[in-house]
Amino acid sequence: CVLDEVDAPLDESNVLRFLDLVEELSMDTQFVLITHERRSMERGQVLYGVTMQEPGCSKLVSVRFDGLPAEVSAA
Repeated sequence: CVLDEVDAPLDESNVLRFLDLVEELSMDTQFVLITHERRSMERGQVLYGVTMQEPGCSKLVSVRFDGLPAEVSAA
């Protein structure tokens, strides 16, 4: 299930409620969230991003969070 910026219009409390629902449903469904919302990115298991370190040259960056100690992934 691909969700593109669905959390953008939500206030903070509703973002958290939405993320709880996505987390619950992710037991049976795989989600791809396209977002700029920090809290949504923090809840993900894998984070993909695009950066442009040099003008005109995009670079894909990925980080996998499962396996990190709780104090590191919670930061």
